Amino acid sequence: MTHPFALARIHHVAYRCRDAAETVEFYERVLGMRYTNAFAEDHVPSTGAYDPYMHVFLDCGGGNVLAFFELPNQPDMGRDPHTPAWVQHLAFEVADLDTLLAAKAHIEAQGVDVLGPTYHGIFRSIYFFDPNGHRLELACNIGTADQYAELERVAPLMLEEWSRTKKAPQHAAWLHVEATE
Repeated sequence: MTHPFALARIHHVAYRCRDAAETVEFYERVLGMRYTNAFAEDHVPSTGAYDPYMHVFLDCGGGNVLAFFELPNQPDMGRDPHTPAWVQHLAFEVADLDTLLAAKAHIEAQGVDVLGPTYHGIFRSIYFFDPNGHRLELACNIGTADQYAELERVAPLMLEEWSRTKKAPQHAAWLHVEATE
């Protein structure tokens, strides 16, 4: 399929926060992100609506930017009550398992509860929540080139089967069998 344009990368991903200063401090202290800039307006540039906000940007590394909006005139932030807390999350990649384990120790030392590492076949992850209730994941890839190629090969088959049955296809069941190390 020919497409009329190509995306270069994600420019930034934006979420809401309860307190911009607390959020910046958490991401700097816990994850080592660099706070790069902020926009603050009384009127939303795209709509013109009066809705004062603070929009902060954090450098995640590798050209990736995470941003947050504090919206003091809006009702308290919540989450979709029909979506489990484990579904919506931000996942960041770390170099390897040793780095993942060091990150877990560091994050726990900051007083944050951490779940994992969890085995996902081609990567391992830890999970925790930021002060806004956003679930975060740190993951390290452990898969082989052959495993990634096989997953790409079966992806269309899995989606087609899922669309028909709404039952978990077993094309990649091998992902859930942890090898003894």
